[in-house]
Amino acid sequence: MTELELLTRIAERLDEIADKLDGKATADTAPTFDEFARYYFDTYRRRKVKPETLRADTYRYNAHICPAIGEMSLPVLTPDKVQKVLDKLENKPKTAYEVFTLINLVCKTAIKHGIITRNPCDMAILPDYERRHGKALTTDETRQLLTATDGTDIQRIYALALYTGLRPNEYATARIQGQFVIARNSKQKDGREHTKRIPITAKLAPYVKDGLPQPRRIPYLRNKFKQILPTHKLYDLRTTFYTSCQECGVSELARNLFMGHALGGLADTYTDVSDAYLIAEALKLEI
Repeated sequence: MTELELLTRIAERLDEIADKLDGKATADTAPTFDEFARYYFDTYRRRKVKPETLRADTYRYNAHICPAIGEMSLPVLTPDKVQKVLDKLENKPKTAYEVFTLINLVCKTAIKHGIITRNPCDMAILPDYERRHGKALTTDETRQLLTATDGTDIQRIYALALYTGLRPNEYATARIQGQFVIARNSKQKDGREHTKRIPITAKLAPYVKDGLPQPRRIPYLRNKFKQILPTHKLYDLRTTFYTSCQECGVSELARNLFMGHALGGLADTYTDVSDAYLIAEALKLEI
């Protein structure tokens, strides 16, 4: 059976479920988790994420999810079965979190299609993953990083990340426009190009007075960073910026705009914040 034939069959079965069962699918009539997951990936996931993210998601799905629960009918998938998948990854907390995210997305989509009524992921217990959102650098660690790279473009790149919260894959897209650093938001979900703007604060200004540093390869930046701060990762520079925003009282709206986080719902459509507001919020970081 070709992929197109499989997707057609799944779509037909979904229509049949909606029409004949009024959204109350049974184990005999509902698609298997694998059938619906592949329908979800092809119909929705590929439109919302970048090709490299889709490839990584597909790899995780094929390696950890499909062999364990792929043949199960969706209504048969219970919290304990989801938990068993995650427990096998207890020594790989990051992978467990990513696998959980995929299963959860598929189940939420199945609920919206009327195939199941409850999400078996709601009771899941994930392995401890304290670092998944990063660990902020202390003042001494920040000083150590900037001192160890003093006078180099590497220092300026690290400073750019420290004082803007840019993701590593956004460094090369950054440019200066007036009082702001403008960069592509790498997490856009609708296929369009989105940018974010972060005011140039007094802490960042000395490092960008002659323009932005030349981009360097991310693996090199990671390795150099790890040599200086072996208990941290490059992404922790972003976490440090976000933590500083929280501690200095930067508003939640400004924080999310600086970080490039989705605001959700109508806010993403109608929120058009002035430069003056963003600059005023960024001034709080200079205290």
